[in-house]
Amino acid sequence: MTTTETQTRPTLWSSLRNINLRAYGMVIALVAIMLLFQVLVVMELDQNFITSRNITNVIVQNAPILILAIGMMLVIINGHIDLSVGSVLAFTGAVAAIAISDWGMPWWAGVLAAIGAGAIIGAWQGFWVAYMRIPAFIVTLAGMLIFRGLTLQILGAETITIGAEEFLKLGGGAAGYQAFGVSLQVPTLIFGILAAALIVAVETTGRRRRTAAGIESTSNLMWSVKIVALVVVIVGGSLVFFSYRGLPIVGWILLGLVLLYTFITNRTVFGRHIYAGGGNEKAALLSGVKTKQTTFWVFVNMGALAGLAGVVATARLNSATTTAGDMFELSAIASSFIGGASMSGGVGTIIGAIIGGLVMGVMDQGMSSLGVATQTVQVVLGLVVLAAVVFDVWNKKRATGGGLMPPIVGTTPGGSGDAKRKAEEGTDKEPTKAGTLSATTDDKTIS
Repeated sequence: MTTTETQTRPTLWSSLRNINLRAYGMVIALVAIMLLFQVLVVMELDQNFITSRNITNVIVQNAPILILAIGMMLVIINGHIDLSVGSVLAFTGAVAAIAISDWGMPWWAGVLAAIGAGAIIGAWQGFWVAYMRIPAFIVTLAGMLIFRGLTLQILGAETITIGAEEFLKLGGGAAGYQAFGVSLQVPTLIFGILAAALIVAVETTGRRRRTAAGIESTSNLMWSVKIVALVVVIVGGSLVFFSYRGLPIVGWILLGLVLLYTFITNRTVFGRHIYAGGGNEKAALLSGVKTKQTTFWVFVNMGALAGLAGVVATARLNSATTTAGDMFELSAIASSFIGGASMSGGVGTIIGAIIGGLVMGVMDQGMSSLGVATQTVQVVLGLVVLAAVVFDVWNKKRATGGGLMPPIVGTTPGGSGDAKRKAEEGTDKEPTKAGTLSATTDDKTIS
């Protein structure tokens, strides 16, 4: 008698239940926010909010924060925080301005000087965090004060103007829509079409492999909806930029960073080590992960990205100022949490950081278009950050079957005082000999 194994096809309802709210929640929220402001702006001003120019302005204006958010996401995933990135941005922007305007260096040398200075700062802070075991909050708080003061020192409370045209293109200004004398309109459209075709091919191949292995959990309808949505977003986005002036140079820089860091986090050993160190550092260390080196290079990377953000911000303002990057660290942290990062580390994506930054940028742009007061904008953005953290807590409780509120008793790390004391006493006992399994059941020890 033979037994035939039957494979149950995933249904639409099962696919809906398996949707990752952390991954798709902010995408849905971003689309909903854009549609909401479209309706409000049409009703109040009789104008369109979702236009190619507005979308381009959101990316150009928020490019430094989006660059910082990429590095900040990696820092948070690794279980740390960096409060100094705004000050480092200002300092490295000043370095680039001085190198180009005062020292007469070519524009590309000024860019490298800023990124190099940021990497050195990241190495300095990473040393204290990774090897001296000083909390990142304290180290980067000190860095925030130090490098803001050094910025004031080297600029002398003045503004240094930069006249190098190639450098200014990096800021997304009027000249930032051409590269090597060629308009970026047509390349933007071609890239969008090729990217959509590549994604369809990759997703189709992956689905065939999962189906053959019997591990596909998405119904045909849901998979088709997902593919159509991706194609519409990519091709539609390229058409939006094409209809204006194309994707500016700073947009191409952001796109390259997203692709690079997505590959690093998903396809490299270093990327997996970042997640492992943030998820459970002790377990990662016992598994052979060099957690100290990983943390060190995460901060070096954060410093280098802060230097690049300093270049973009300085190019956009056409000058280096002492107030550049003010409060940018909080915007980068907020973008990461809105984009799905976890307070405990080990969770987050690069795409999520970008979406989180765009959510804040779209809300800022939309409320500014409606004439909302600045103080009200700050209040709303703060509530959005709080809502994102509450959503993270709820999502964790949902995954474990619990409610939103944790139990009042025994919620401190390690449990109640008695539990902690017993745990500490247990660690002082002689460890069990290798190869022996001990278990206690009904006051009897089985070895």
